[in-house]
Amino acid sequence: MTLPFVTGILLLGIIGFFALLYFVPVNLWITAFFSNVRISLFSLVGMRIRKVPPKIIVNSLITATKAGLDLTSSDLETHYLAGGHVPSVIKALISADKANIPLSFKLAAAVDLAGRDVFEAVQISVNPQVINTPNVSAVAQDGIQLVAKARVTVRANIAQLVGGAGEETILARVGEGIVTSIGSSLSHKEVLENPDKISKLVLGKGLDSGTAFEILSIDIADIDVGDNIGAKLSIDQADADLKVAEAKAEERRAMAVAVEQEMKAKAQSSRAKVIEAEAEVPLAIAEAFRKGNLGIMDYYKLKNLQADTTMRDSIADSSKEDSSSLRSDEEEED
Repeated sequence: MTLPFVTGILLLGIIGFFALLYFVPVNLWITAFFSNVRISLFSLVGMRIRKVPPKIIVNSLITATKAGLDLTSSDLETHYLAGGHVPSVIKALISADKANIPLSFKLAAAVDLAGRDVFEAVQISVNPQVINTPNVSAVAQDGIQLVAKARVTVRANIAQLVGGAGEETILARVGEGIVTSIGSSLSHKEVLENPDKISKLVLGKGLDSGTAFEILSIDIADIDVGDNIGAKLSIDQADADLKVAEAKAEERRAMAVAVEQEMKAKAQSSRAKVIEAEAEVPLAIAEAFRKGNLGIMDYYKLKNLQADTTMRDSIADSSKEDSSSLRSDEEEED
Protein backbone atom coordinates (compact mmCIF):
# COMPACT_ATOMS: atom_id res chain seq x y z
CA MET A 1 0.00 0.00 0.00
CA THR A 2 1.35 3.37 -0.99
CA LEU A 3 1.42 6.43 1.26
CA PRO A 4 -1.24 8.45 -0.65
CA PHE A 5 -3.63 5.53 -0.43
CA VAL A 6 -3.16 5.23 3.33
CA THR A 7 -3.58 8.98 3.76
CA GLY A 8 -6.87 8.92 1.85
CA ILE A 9 -8.18 6.08 3.96
CA LEU A 10 -7.30 7.99 7.13
CA LEU A 11 -9.05 11.13 5.88
CA LEU A 12 -12.15 9.17 4.97
CA GLY A 13 -12.08 7.54 8.38
CA ILE A 14 -11.81 10.87 10.16
CA ILE A 15 -14.64 12.35 8.08
CA GLY A 16 -16.80 9.29 8.71
CA PHE A 17 -16.07 9.45 12.43
CA PHE A 18 -17.19 13.09 12.72
CA ALA A 19 -20.22 12.39 10.52
CA LEU A 20 -21.12 9.53 12.82
CA LEU A 21 -20.76 11.78 15.86
CA TYR A 22 -23.01 14.40 14.18
CA PHE A 23 -25.80 11.99 13.29
CA VAL A 24 -25.36 9.93 16.45
CA PRO A 25 -24.99 12.45 19.34
CA VAL A 26 -23.56 10.03 21.85
CA ASN A 27 -22.72 12.80 24.34
CA LEU A 28 -26.38 13.89 24.50
CA TRP A 29 -27.47 10.29 24.92
CA ILE A 30 -25.03 9.85 27.80
CA THR A 31 -26.21 13.10 29.43
CA ALA A 32 -29.84 12.01 29.11
CA PHE A 33 -29.07 8.56 30.46
CA PHE A 34 -27.45 9.86 33.62
CA SER A 35 -30.36 12.34 34.05
CA ASN A 36 -32.89 9.49 34.14
CA VAL A 37 -34.28 10.50 30.75
CA ARG A 38 -34.94 7.42 28.63
CA ILE A 39 -34.33 8.26 24.98
CA SER A 40 -32.77 5.98 22.38
CA LEU A 41 -29.94 6.73 19.99
CA PHE A 42 -32.28 5.97 17.09
CA SER A 43 -34.59 8.77 18.30
CA LEU A 44 -31.67 11.21 18.34
CA VAL A 45 -30.63 10.12 14.84
CA GLY A 46 -34.22 10.58 13.68
CA MET A 47 -34.19 14.14 15.07
CA ARG A 48 -31.10 14.89 13.00
CA ILE A 49 -32.77 13.55 9.91
CA ARG A 50 -35.94 15.59 10.61
CA LYS A 51 -33.77 18.70 11.18
CA VAL A 52 -34.77 19.00 14.83
CA PRO A 53 -31.91 20.11 17.13
CA PRO A 54 -31.49 17.20 19.57
CA LYS A 55 -29.73 19.45 22.08
CA ILE A 56 -32.83 21.65 22.54
CA ILE A 57 -35.15 18.65 22.91
CA VAL A 58 -32.86 16.71 25.25
CA ASN A 59 -32.02 19.68 27.49
CA SER A 60 -35.70 20.70 27.70
CA LEU A 61 -36.72 17.11 28.45
CA ILE A 62 -34.08 16.86 31.19
CA THR A 63 -35.32 20.13 32.75
CA ALA A 64 -38.95 18.95 32.63
CA THR A 65 -38.07 15.55 34.12
CA LYS A 66 -36.11 17.09 36.98
CA ALA A 67 -39.10 19.40 37.67
CA GLY A 68 -41.47 16.42 37.85
CA LEU A 69 -43.29 17.03 34.58
CA ASP A 70 -44.50 14.03 32.62
CA LEU A 71 -43.49 14.87 29.04
CA THR A 72 -42.09 12.86 26.17
CA SER A 73 -39.60 13.71 23.49
CA SER A 74 -42.34 13.25 20.91
CA ASP A 75 -44.39 16.06 22.48
CA LEU A 76 -41.48 18.48 22.45
CA GLU A 77 -40.40 17.50 18.94
CA THR A 78 -43.94 17.96 17.62
CA HIS A 79 -44.18 21.41 19.20
CA TYR A 80 -40.80 22.41 17.74
CA LEU A 81 -41.79 21.27 14.25
CA ALA A 82 -44.99 23.31 14.57
CA GLY A 83 -42.90 26.45 15.07
CA GLY A 84 -43.09 26.71 18.85
CA HIS A 85 -40.51 27.76 21.42
CA VAL A 86 -39.85 24.64 23.44
CA PRO A 87 -37.64 26.16 26.20
CA SER A 88 -40.18 28.93 26.85
CA VAL A 89 -43.01 26.39 27.19
CA ILE A 90 -40.97 24.27 29.59
CA LYS A 91 -40.14 27.30 31.78
CA ALA A 92 -43.81 28.33 31.79
CA LEU A 93 -44.94 24.82 32.83
CA ILE A 94 -42.39 24.68 35.64
CA SER A 95 -43.32 28.18 36.91
CA ALA A 96 -47.04 27.35 36.80
CA ASP A 97 -46.49 24.06 38.60
CA LYS A 98 -44.50 25.72 41.40
CA ALA A 99 -47.14 28.46 41.75
CA ASN A 100 -50.04 25.91 41.79
CA ILE A 101 -51.49 27.38 38.60
CA PRO A 102 -53.29 24.79 36.46
CA LEU A 103 -51.54 24.76 33.09
CA SER A 104 -51.32 21.77 30.79
CA PHE A 105 -48.75 21.21 28.07
CA LYS A 106 -51.47 21.32 25.43
CA LEU A 107 -52.69 24.75 26.58
CA ALA A 108 -49.16 26.09 26.97
CA ALA A 109 -48.26 24.92 23.47
CA ALA A 110 -51.44 26.46 22.06
CA VAL A 111 -50.67 29.79 23.72
CA ASP A 112 -47.10 29.70 22.43
CA LEU A 113 -48.21 28.88 18.88
CA ALA A 114 -50.80 31.69 19.07
CA GLY A 115 -47.96 34.20 19.32
CA ARG A 116 -48.12 34.98 23.03
CA ASP A 117 -45.21 34.61 25.41
CA VAL A 118 -46.58 31.89 27.68
CA PHE A 119 -43.76 32.29 30.21
CA GLU A 120 -44.47 36.02 30.50
CA ALA A 121 -48.18 35.25 30.91
CA VAL A 122 -47.41 32.94 33.83
CA GLN A 123 -45.22 35.64 35.37
CA ILE A 124 -48.06 38.18 35.08
CA SER A 125 -50.39 35.65 36.64
CA VAL A 126 -48.04 35.27 39.61
CA ASN A 127 -46.95 38.92 39.76
CA PRO A 128 -49.83 41.20 38.63
CA GLN A 129 -49.00 43.91 36.11
CA VAL A 130 -49.93 47.61 36.32
CA ILE A 131 -51.17 49.24 33.12
CA ASN A 132 -51.26 53.05 32.92
CA THR A 133 -54.10 54.42 30.84
CA PRO A 134 -53.60 57.50 28.67
CA ASN A 135 -55.32 60.74 29.63
CA VAL A 136 -59.09 60.31 29.30
CA SER A 137 -61.16 63.46 28.76
CA ALA A 138 -64.82 63.55 29.76
CA VAL A 139 -67.42 66.25 30.47
CA ALA A 140 -69.70 66.29 33.52
CA GLN A 141 -73.31 67.39 33.25
CA ASP A 142 -72.42 70.92 34.41
CA GLY A 143 -70.26 71.37 31.30
CA ILE A 144 -66.84 71.20 33.00
CA GLN A 145 -64.23 68.99 31.34
CA LEU A 146 -62.19 66.58 33.48
CA VAL A 147 -59.01 64.82 32.38
CA ALA A 148 -58.44 61.58 34.30
CA LYS A 149 -55.60 59.07 34.33
CA ALA A 150 -55.98 55.61 35.87
CA ARG A 151 -53.77 52.67 36.81
CA VAL A 152 -55.22 49.25 36.10
CA THR A 153 -53.80 46.26 37.98
CA VAL A 154 -54.33 43.09 35.95
CA ARG A 155 -53.46 39.44 36.29
CA ALA A 156 -53.17 37.05 33.37
CA ASN A 157 -56.09 34.69 32.93
CA ILE A 158 -54.43 31.47 31.77
CA ALA A 159 -57.68 29.93 30.59
CA GLN A 160 -58.39 32.91 28.31
CA LEU A 161 -54.92 33.32 26.80
CA VAL A 162 -56.06 31.65 23.59
CA GLY A 163 -58.65 33.85 21.92
CA GLY A 164 -58.76 36.45 24.71
CA ALA A 165 -58.39 40.17 24.01
CA GLY A 166 -55.19 41.99 24.97
CA GLU A 167 -54.17 45.14 26.80
CA GLU A 168 -55.59 47.46 24.14
CA THR A 169 -59.09 46.17 24.82
CA ILE A 170 -58.62 46.61 28.57
CA LEU A 171 -57.49 50.21 28.09
CA ALA A 172 -60.36 50.97 25.70
CA ARG A 173 -62.97 49.54 28.07
CA VAL A 174 -61.53 51.32 31.10
CA GLY A 175 -61.47 54.60 29.17
CA GLU A 176 -65.09 54.11 28.14
CA GLY A 177 -66.04 53.41 31.76
CA ILE A 178 -64.30 56.58 32.96
CA VAL A 179 -66.09 58.68 30.34
CA THR A 180 -69.45 57.14 31.31
CA SER A 181 -68.85 57.68 35.02
CA ILE A 182 -67.83 61.33 34.66
CA GLY A 183 -70.59 62.02 32.13
CA SER A 184 -73.26 60.68 34.51
CA SER A 185 -72.10 62.98 37.35
CA LEU A 186 -74.24 66.08 37.91
CA SER A 187 -71.23 68.21 38.81
CA HIS A 188 -67.49 67.93 38.32
CA LYS A 189 -67.11 68.66 42.04
CA GLU A 190 -68.67 65.30 42.85
CA VAL A 191 -65.97 63.53 40.85
CA LEU A 192 -63.19 65.57 42.43
CA GLU A 193 -64.54 64.88 45.92
CA ASN A 194 -64.98 61.12 45.38
CA PRO A 195 -62.67 59.80 42.64
CA ASP A 196 -63.20 56.28 43.97
CA LYS A 197 -66.73 56.54 42.59
CA ILE A 198 -65.23 56.10 39.12
CA SER A 199 -63.29 53.01 40.20
CA LYS A 200 -66.33 51.35 41.75
CA LEU A 201 -68.52 52.05 38.74
CA VAL A 202 -65.92 50.80 36.25
CA LEU A 203 -65.12 47.67 38.25
CA GLY A 204 -68.79 46.81 38.51
CA LYS A 205 -69.13 46.55 34.72
CA GLY A 206 -66.99 43.41 34.34
CA LEU A 207 -64.65 44.94 31.80
CA ASP A 208 -62.32 41.93 31.82
CA SER A 209 -64.95 39.67 30.25
CA GLY A 210 -63.59 37.96 27.15
CA THR A 211 -60.04 39.20 27.71
CA ALA A 212 -56.81 37.43 28.61
CA PHE A 213 -56.59 39.38 31.87
CA GLU A 214 -58.41 39.64 35.16
CA ILE A 215 -58.78 43.17 36.50
CA LEU A 216 -57.83 43.30 40.17
CA SER A 217 -58.19 47.04 40.81
CA ILE A 218 -58.61 50.37 39.05
CA ASP A 219 -57.03 53.35 40.78
CA ILE A 220 -57.51 56.94 39.65
CA ALA A 221 -53.98 58.35 39.63
CA ASP A 222 -54.76 61.94 38.63
CA ILE A 223 -57.72 64.19 37.75
CA ASP A 224 -57.28 67.64 36.20
CA VAL A 225 -59.95 70.25 35.49
CA GLY A 226 -60.05 71.17 31.82
CA ASP A 227 -62.06 73.70 29.85
CA ASN A 228 -65.64 74.83 30.37
CA ILE A 229 -67.08 72.96 27.43
CA GLY A 230 -70.66 73.97 28.29
CA ALA A 231 -69.81 77.68 28.12
CA LYS A 232 -68.00 77.22 24.82
CA LEU A 233 -70.97 75.38 23.35
CA SER A 234 -73.32 78.15 24.54
CA ILE A 235 -71.08 80.80 22.98
CA ASP A 236 -70.91 78.88 19.72
CA GLN A 237 -74.69 78.48 19.73
CA ALA A 238 -75.16 82.20 20.40
CA ASP A 239 -72.81 83.06 17.53
CA ALA A 240 -74.72 80.72 15.25
CA ASP A 241 -78.06 82.25 16.28
CA LEU A 242 -76.64 85.76 15.70
CA LYS A 243 -75.50 84.84 12.21
CA VAL A 244 -78.92 83.37 11.44
CA ALA A 245 -80.63 86.53 12.71
CA GLU A 246 -78.29 88.72 10.67
CA ALA A 247 -79.01 86.64 7.58
CA LYS A 248 -82.76 86.98 8.10
CA ALA A 249 -82.44 90.74 8.69
CA GLU A 250 -80.39 91.08 5.52
CA GLU A 251 -83.05 89.12 3.68
CA ARG A 252 -85.79 91.47 4.96
CA ARG A 253 -83.69 94.54 4.05
CA ALA A 254 -83.17 93.20 0.54
CA MET A 255 -86.92 92.61 0.23
CA ALA A 256 -87.61 96.16 1.44
CA VAL A 257 -85.13 97.61 -1.07
CA ALA A 258 -86.76 95.57 -3.81
CA VAL A 259 -90.22 96.84 -2.83
CA GLU A 260 -88.89 100.41 -2.71
CA GLN A 261 -87.41 100.11 -6.17
CA GLU A 262 -90.67 98.63 -7.40
CA MET A 263 -92.66 101.56 -5.94
CA LYS A 264 -90.25 104.03 -7.51
CA ALA A 265 -90.74 102.34 -10.84
CA LYS A 266 -94.53 102.55 -10.43
CA ALA A 267 -94.23 106.25 -9.47
CA GLN A 268 -92.15 106.93 -12.57
CA SER A 269 -94.70 105.09 -14.65
CA SER A 270 -97.56 107.14 -13.13
CA ARG A 271 -95.58 110.37 -13.64
CA ALA A 272 -95.08 109.46 -17.26
CA LYS A 273 -98.81 108.96 -17.64
CA VAL A 274 -99.47 112.37 -16.01
CA ILE A 275 -97.00 114.06 -18.33
CA GLU A 276 -98.59 112.31 -21.24
CA ALA A 277 -102.03 113.52 -20.10
CA GLU A 278 -100.74 117.09 -19.60
CA ALA A 279 -99.33 117.04 -23.12
CA GLU A 280 -102.80 116.34 -24.44
CA VAL A 281 -104.30 119.45 -22.72
CA PRO A 282 -103.02 121.99 -25.31
CA LEU A 283 -104.22 119.71 -28.04
CA ALA A 284 -107.65 119.53 -26.46
CA ILE A 285 -107.75 123.35 -26.08
CA ALA A 286 -106.81 123.81 -29.71
CA GLU A 287 -109.46 121.32 -30.73
CA ALA A 288 -112.02 123.23 -28.62
CA PHE A 289 -111.02 126.50 -30.34
CA ARG A 290 -111.49 124.95 -33.73
CA LYS A 291 -114.88 123.53 -32.88
CA GLY A 292 -116.03 126.74 -31.19
CA ASN A 293 -116.51 125.12 -27.81
CA LEU A 294 -114.01 127.54 -26.16
CA GLY A 295 -113.77 131.28 -26.56
CA ILE A 296 -110.87 133.60 -26.08
CA MET A 297 -112.29 134.97 -22.83
CA ASP A 298 -112.73 131.50 -21.48
CA TYR A 299 -109.07 130.79 -22.30
CA TYR A 300 -107.88 133.90 -20.45
CA LYS A 301 -109.96 132.98 -17.42
CA LEU A 302 -108.36 129.55 -17.48
CA LYS A 303 -104.89 131.09 -17.63
CA ASN A 304 -105.70 133.45 -14.74
CA LEU A 305 -106.97 130.51 -12.72
CA GLN A 306 -103.71 128.63 -13.37
CA ALA A 307 -101.66 131.69 -12.39
CA ASP A 308 -103.62 132.06 -9.13
CA THR A 309 -103.06 128.39 -8.37
CA THR A 310 -99.33 128.68 -9.03
CA MET A 311 -99.09 131.76 -6.80
CA ARG A 312 -100.92 130.08 -3.96
CA ASP A 313 -98.66 127.04 -4.23
CA SER A 314 -95.55 129.19 -4.05
CA ILE A 315 -96.92 131.08 -1.04
CA ALA A 316 -97.69 127.80 0.70
CA ASP A 317 -94.18 126.50 0.00
CA SER A 318 -92.56 129.65 1.36
CA SER A 319 -94.65 129.51 4.54
CA LYS A 320 -93.56 125.89 5.08
CA GLU A 321 -89.91 126.86 4.70
CA ASP A 322 -90.31 129.74 7.17
CA SER A 323 -91.99 127.52 9.75
CA SER A 324 -89.29 124.82 9.40
CA SER A 325 -86.46 127.39 9.76
CA LEU A 326 -88.20 128.90 12.80
CA ARG A 327 -88.55 125.47 14.35
CA SER A 328 -84.85 124.73 13.77
CA ASP A 329 -83.88 128.06 15.39
CA GLU A 330 -85.98 127.22 18.43
CA GLU A 331 -84.33 123.83 18.69
CA GLU A 332 -80.88 125.42 18.52
CA GLU A 333 -81.81 127.92 21.25
CA ASP A 334 -83.06 125.07 23.45
